[in-house]
Amino acid sequence: MSCNLAVAGVTGAVGQEFLKILEQRDFAFDSLKMLASSRSAGKKIEFKGKEYIVEELTKKSFARIDIALFSAGGERSKQFAPAAVEAGAVVVDNSSAFRMDPDVPLVIPEINPQEIQKHKGIIANPNCSTIIGIVPVWPLHKANPVKRMVVSTYQAASGAGMQAMLELENQTREILDGKKPTCKAFPYQTAFNVFSHNSALDADGYNLEEVKMVNETRKIFDCPDIAITCTCIRIPVFRAHCESINLEFAEPITPDQVRNLLSTAPGVSLIDDRQNNRFPMPIDATGKDDIFVGRIRQDQSIPENRGINLWVAGDQLRKGAALNAVQIAEKLL
Repeated sequence: MSCNLAVAGVTGAVGQEFLKILEQRDFAFDSLKMLASSRSAGKKIEFKGKEYIVEELTKKSFARIDIALFSAGGERSKQFAPAAVEAGAVVVDNSSAFRMDPDVPLVIPEINPQEIQKHKGIIANPNCSTIIGIVPVWPLHKANPVKRMVVSTYQAASGAGMQAMLELENQTREILDGKKPTCKAFPYQTAFNVFSHNSALDADGYNLEEVKMVNETRKIFDCPDIAITCTCIRIPVFRAHCESINLEFAEPITPDQVRNLLSTAPGVSLIDDRQNNRFPMPIDATGKDDIFVGRIRQDQSIPENRGINLWVAGDQLRKGAALNAVQIAEKLL
């Protein structure tokens, strides 16, 4: 089965990754419309041996479109996704605009694919940090319920888009040349530096990224009572986020049991070589579909062997964004 497809935000980092993944997975479509802001309208993009002209994203862009992949930012999603639905398209939206709407499924295909068919025209793609963190936690949670998660993220520049990645590259050159780094995409120097995630803080001092991870995990797991706390940090890496995850389970569980469960889990690969101190790194995950897991060890501070520590790495632009959306689109077909 094939479809008439639109990609909104095609010139951005996730939009470009959409195209790579659509080609790599040989996604079946009859027609493809590439959409972006007025600034990018008229640009030419070569895709699968054919030249496409980028069109301006408007409310009239979706006539005869079956599936629209959106990565144009939350405000544009709010503005244009309802028009796409009204025109008959199903929107898979990569922004935060609809994630916590009770009428919109929030989907990771390895976890809750059954939610896809409940859509009313819009399906939300979770936040990148949420996806990368909970794809490997889900098979463990199914086997032995997780009571509490403590997550610390180490997030790449790619999470803030193409301009942030270019800024990291430019700042590195500037600093090595003895110049003052130029800061535009981020409020602080990214190169050779680490800082708290640059999203807005709430009254309790948690940033929006941390709040997203808590709320989205509870919705995807359909587990409103799971205790979760997060600390989200930016690091000077181009793409692929890492996360340190501490889990407290209802029942005892051993590192070997965790490895066995994860060894057959969809979308997960193990790099857990204690002998050589070799565990997942951003360079392992970059350009890859799976979430890589290692440093699997007992948390000795939690009694009765109910605690486990994990370290994960995942490509933020692929499984953390574009790949997850394309997987949803494949299931729609």
